[in-house]
Parts: sequence; structure tokens; C-alpha cells
Amino acid sequence: MTDVLTRDADALHRALDSKGDEVKVTVSRETAEWLARMVDARSRGQRIVVTHGHAEVTPAEAAALLGVSRPQVRKFMDEGKLGFRMVGAHHRIPIESIEAFRTWEREQMTKGMEELSQLQNELGLFE
Repeated sequence: MTDVLTRDADALHRALDSKGDEVKVTVSRETAEWLARMVDARSRGQRIVVTHGHAEVTPAEAAALLGVSRPQVRKFMDEGKLGFRMVGAHHRIPIESIEAFRTWEREQMTKGMEELSQLQNELGLFE
């Protein structure tokens, strides 16, 4: 895998070294899919965050990543829904904790939507 990524990175850098506004490059399907997801996200106005394996953020940064307020992040931390550690008097939240929270939140929403759909069916509330 590392060889493929290294080859793709080299190809991208060589293509970017050429003149002009457009580049043509051949990369692996996996790299192309990853690039497409990033371009799609940016086209929807979403923020893209690239971090190293054990990155941590402040509560304000976590709020921006989660799309909630900083006080809401503190509430999640106090409730144990979002892991953190203290660095002196400051809170640091691992990116992995944010990803785990998002996964949990998605599962909760899916479960709630399934329960709502089942209740609608039981009550005969169809559109």
C-alpha cells in the first residue's frame, strides 16, 4: 500500500511541477476515490481536516468540526460522550474521540428514524 501511495504522490508532484492551470496525472483508483471525496466535500462547503494519527484539538476546534457550539462540546465531555484529556488547565480532545462520537451519533439518529418509521406504520400514518 505504501508503495502505491508513494507512486501516486510522486506522480501528483511531477504533474504539479508542469506549467498551466490544468494537470493530467494517472493515480491508483484508491487515491482517485480519496481525492474525489475531498473535492466533493469542498464543493459542498465542508471543511477538510488532515491530521496525523494522534492529533488533538481544543474544545473550540472540536465544536467547529462537529458543527455545534463550544458549550455543547463541553456538555458532551461532561457526559462522557466525548473523550478528552487535560493539559495543565486546558482540555484536549483526540480526533479519534470526535470520529467515535460522530459514529455513535449517526447510529443514534438511524435508530431513532427506524423507531419513528415503525411507529408511523403501526399508527397507519402513511404519505
